[in-house]
Amino acid sequence: MTRLKEKYLSEVRPALEAKFGYQNTMQIPRLEKIVLNMGVGKAVGNSKILDAAAKDLGSIAGQKPIITRAKQSVSNFKLREGMAIGAKVTLRGERMYQFLDKFMNINLPRVRDFRGVSPKSFDGRGNYTVGVKEQLIFPEIDYDKVDHVQGMDVTIVTSAKTDEEAKELLAQLGMPFSA
Repeated sequence: MTRLKEKYLSEVRPALEAKFGYQNTMQIPRLEKIVLNMGVGKAVGNSKILDAAAKDLGSIAGQKPIITRAKQSVSNFKLREGMAIGAKVTLRGERMYQFLDKFMNINLPRVRDFRGVSPKSFDGRGNYTVGVKEQLIFPEIDYDKVDHVQGMDVTIVTSAKTDEEAKELLAQLGMPFSA
């Protein structure tokens, strides 16, 4: 069992149950999945950029990414329906806890001028999204082999019904929210 999951079961669940007064243990919010998404708009002109981004995403997540395709054509961007324009990975179970632990304690502090993540990035349904401007904060990425600096979105999906419950869950797990 990972360190973060152990902390969730032993400390976070009882604290959430005491704070919100849940009647049933299944009501206590938990992490469901983490989705890493990398939109590569420049892949329209050069498919090698997408291959490099997918390789980086695979090494960050420890899992092979899925190539995402355009749902509709946009003539201004020379984009046709079905063209490959991004990559994503969905993490669940042990890999999800390992990634989140590493993300909060190792990767986020490596961001330049890091003062914490925004507490306003919840979507209204208990899910939280963090935008990362460059993939170089991850130690798995070799700085010399990066041709194109690429950002990504990290979406943490929880079973919480409200943003307040989700924020408390993530704060208890150790997410460094800014004041």
